[in-house]
Amino acid sequence: MRIGVAGVGKLGEFHTNLLKQIAAENPDVELSGVFDLNPERLQEIGKKYDVHCFGSLAELADTCDAAVIATTTSSHYVIAKQLLEAGLSLFIEKPITATLEEADELIRLEKEKGLTIQVGHIERFNPALLAVEPYIGEPMYIQAERLSGFSRRVTDVSVVLDLMIHDIDLVLSLIKSDIRSIAASGVKVFSNELDMATARIEFENGAIANVTASRLSRSKLRKLRFFSRKPKSYASLDFNSGKSEVFRLVKPEDRSSKNPIKNFATKKILEQFGEIQESLKDLALDYVSPDVPKVNALKVELEQFIDALRTGRPAVVTSEEGRRALMVAGRITDEIRKNTADLD
Repeated sequence: MRIGVAGVGKLGEFHTNLLKQIAAENPDVELSGVFDLNPERLQEIGKKYDVHCFGSLAELADTCDAAVIATTTSSHYVIAKQLLEAGLSLFIEKPITATLEEADELIRLEKEKGLTIQVGHIERFNPALLAVEPYIGEPMYIQAERLSGFSRRVTDVSVVLDLMIHDIDLVLSLIKSDIRSIAASGVKVFSNELDMATARIEFENGAIANVTASRLSRSKLRKLRFFSRKPKSYASLDFNSGKSEVFRLVKPEDRSSKNPIKNFATKKILEQFGEIQESLKDLALDYVSPDVPKVNALKVELEQFIDALRTGRPAVVTSEEGRRALMVAGRITDEIRKNTADLD
């Protein structure tokens, strides 16, 4: 399986490095080369990772079976369309495209050619999330916060497509229901695009998600909290530190730990919630802090993309899911535009 990388900026370099590692670990995988419109950057990455530099996108298309697109969002469609027409399956960094019309055309080509598109919504592979998924039940209220500093790398898109779309995708993957309504607000500060936005998404099954994103913060914050049913539970995830915690109501015999020492420590943690235990009758408040493996989420999603090509299974994050996240991001942006007279 011959794979190329289109776009070797900061993120594209990460892909190049990891694909080099994956190729060394898998005899059936080859990093065939890289391409970038910036010739100096292209030669720098080619020399650093000892990888071939394609002279054009057409050369990449003629040489490879699949490609990673890690260019700016505004260029995703043009590059992806050319590579799909040449018969390559694609890993496209989020968001899939800049518009729904562009996404629809890529999905049409994907199906017509019998190819695979995986969208790079990396938080689906975050070990902090994967560690708590067995415990969380059915989320009915989600609060997501994603704060970051300003980056010149993403001046072509708003904070909704740059940062918030990570949590939009997570919310859509966790809440299995159609959207009833969206309310949103946001502001431009240091760029010509939205720099801060917040949205409230209400679903047909009664679930609610409050999502906030800002690229005007002096410190990074990436947190997800959700309250679920079946069983009733509260989970808190810190994507920066990798720490995950779950508090859930279970039958006493179903508590996660039978270790007396660990149960004593858990009791002290649960006491911080007040007198909940005394009001539970036949249930117990259980605390779970699952071990979070130290894995590289970007490498895992690349490996899953390669595995989908090997086996013919659907991608973990399909083009349709990428489109749905883009659609919701667009609805949020439209709501902000309606509520903010000077947005344009």
